[in-house]
Amino acid sequence: MADCTRYKRNLDICNCSYPGCSRKGNCCACLEYHRSRGEMVACYFPDDVEKTWDRSLRRFKETIS
Repeated sequence: MADCTRYKRNLDICNCSYPGCSRKGNCCACLEYHRSRGEMVACYFPDDVEKTWDRSLRRFKETIS
């Protein structure tokens, strides 16, 4: 996970593909948002899986299996 105080660096490495995401590059806000929804954040998924926008725990478990 990136450092929450380094927005520009985080933005450069963030793999979130959701258009208009207001949390892109703000790792702490992203983590808080997805955790409150029972989801994982984009950076826990390979790009091809992340692009499905399925951030569920089920999908994460399938990805690492």
